[in-house]
Amino acid sequence: METEYQKQRRGEWFDATCEELSVFYVKVQRLLQEYNATDVSEQEKRRALLKEITGSVGKNVTVTPPLYCDYGCHLFLEDDVYINTGSVFLDAGYVRIGQGCFIGPKVQFYTVNHPLNAEQRRKGLEKAQPITIGKDVWIGGAVVILPGVTIGDNSVIGAGSVVVKDIPAGVIAAGNPCKVIRPCE
Repeated sequence: METEYQKQRRGEWFDATCEELSVFYVKVQRLLQEYNATDVSEQEKRRALLKEITGSVGKNVTVTPPLYCDYGCHLFLEDDVYINTGSVFLDAGYVRIGQGCFIGPKVQFYTVNHPLNAEQRRKGLEKAQPITIGKDVWIGGAVVILPGVTIGDNSVIGAGSVVVKDIPAGVIAAGNPCKVIRPCE
């Protein structure tokens, strides 16, 4: 019999309220509570907890608490990543953050969509699409990135933007919806 987790991984509609997925959620919420309570002097403990929370964490990664996510295991952080305080990863789909990325405060990564039909929404259905952030990307504070978006290497996303579609490599983009303004220098 097909599981809800298998449906989730394939990007199909799945029941987010099922017991199977609740186990993942509860586990990571407990780890996040511990992570978010760490003192700034406890860098080794933070790193160890990040390894438990995420799918993978590279070298020289800093994530300033508080950190929020749904599953954690679908979050992949390459080397030299900095994530500022209050970032949110609704990671039913994979979120991949490339090497050398700077993520501003309160950036939100939403891999999940809900049905437009209210009756289906009440059933707890969700659909997940991955978010991919290339290498050396700078994402300004309070940016919202929607499901299925890819941001190309060396791009800059202006603070407060809502990224609804892919952004190519090597550009500065901003706004709601986020649009390319010009090439990076």
